[in-house]
Amino acid sequence: MFRPVRTLDRDILRLAVPALGALAAEPLFLMADTAMVGHLGPDALGSMAIATTVMSTVLGMMVFLAYATTPRVARRLGAGDTPGAITAGFSGIWLALLTSAVLLVVGLPLLPTVVGWFGASEAVSAGARDYLTISWWALPFMLMVVAATGLLRGLQDTRTPLVVAVGGFGLNIVLNAVFIYGFDMGVAGSALGSAFANVAMCAVYLVTAGRAAARHRASLKPDWDGVWFSARKSGWLLLRSLGLRGAIITLVVLATAMGTASLAAIQVAQTLFNSLALVLDSLAIAGQALIGLELGRRDRGQVLRITRRLVQWGIGFGVLVGVLLAASSPVLWRLFTSDAAVGATVTGLVLVLALGLPVAGYVFTLDGILVGAEDQRYLGIAMFLAMLGSVALMLVLVPATGSAAVLWGCFSIGFMLLRAVGLWWRVRGERWIVRAEALG
Repeated sequence: MFRPVRTLDRDILRLAVPALGALAAEPLFLMADTAMVGHLGPDALGSMAIATTVMSTVLGMMVFLAYATTPRVARRLGAGDTPGAITAGFSGIWLALLTSAVLLVVGLPLLPTVVGWFGASEAVSAGARDYLTISWWALPFMLMVVAATGLLRGLQDTRTPLVVAVGGFGLNIVLNAVFIYGFDMGVAGSALGSAFANVAMCAVYLVTAGRAAARHRASLKPDWDGVWFSARKSGWLLLRSLGLRGAIITLVVLATAMGTASLAAIQVAQTLFNSLALVLDSLAIAGQALIGLELGRRDRGQVLRITRRLVQWGIGFGVLVGVLLAASSPVLWRLFTSDAAVGATVTGLVLVLALGLPVAGYVFTLDGILVGAEDQRYLGIAMFLAMLGSVALMLVLVPATGSAAVLWGCFSIGFMLLRAVGLWWRVRGERWIVRAEALG
């Protein structure tokens, strides 16, 4: 069924704007959490830096729980099977429980070893171990939150995750203040506050999803075929995450070898890139939900129209923000550093980032579209190959030039171009839609 561009835009904004709010909530409240811990002294802040690095890496790898759930739920919803959609969502939640059980058994004994890899002082390491031990026990609730978010997105609801995110992180700040200062628990208090906040968020999600299941008479029992289907899809998404992490780790390692000034400048460029990526991620989430829905409806024409419009949105955002970044590059560095040497390097990196943003807009939106088409296998392989290509570029060009701008260009332009080629190859023509339709 044909729908005008204005209707498509409304659908995209209806999903993308609340998704952007939910994505932005976590880093904002993390800053508040860091500020509270920071007043305890440098040892406490160092402990939190190590612990949150480990937790953010683990949770970043677990995002597949949402990405595998959203398109499956959306597709069944589009096919008119709302009970089946909800049951598919609960398969993702059951998978989250199984995954967290494995992480608890395997991960808990390894936490002291992982903390030791950072080579910090005993005072810093002890705080990191306390934080990680408490947080690790909360992993089942954290991962169920991730999976339940995917369920609601698949049901075309991104407003509830926004409300839960804002409420949960707000509660986190209050509890952290009570435990850190009121009970004088230090870094452990921050972890305990975050754990209780995740329990509360999980409870809200489960009540919301449970009510939807009761309303549509959907089964909450584990559909093991659905659970294993999600697990198979999730394996390819895990490979996708590993590819992305590999490129980022290589970037940071090579920047560290260049010296403090280059590393600091790369950190500023990464911060800018990650902030802008929130907007592109929200478009990708809209793509996951809308493409899955229309594939369920078997409306191939609408899938193509949504694809074209989302790509236009992504590239358009990249061009607009790229122009603004380039214009502000001579002064933008002053927001992040007072060191003129670092600032001069940041100026060059911002110009490189501005040049690559339209490509990033194309990549992020197509990535979300193919997640919506449940093409996780191709995405995993394509991302890993793009990572290998970008790492090769870095290892060849960076030693030859010794330039931070070249290093950043290998990531923000080279890596994105390699991803763009792989994604374009997949979506050319309509064969990818035919394949997605065959998945049922």
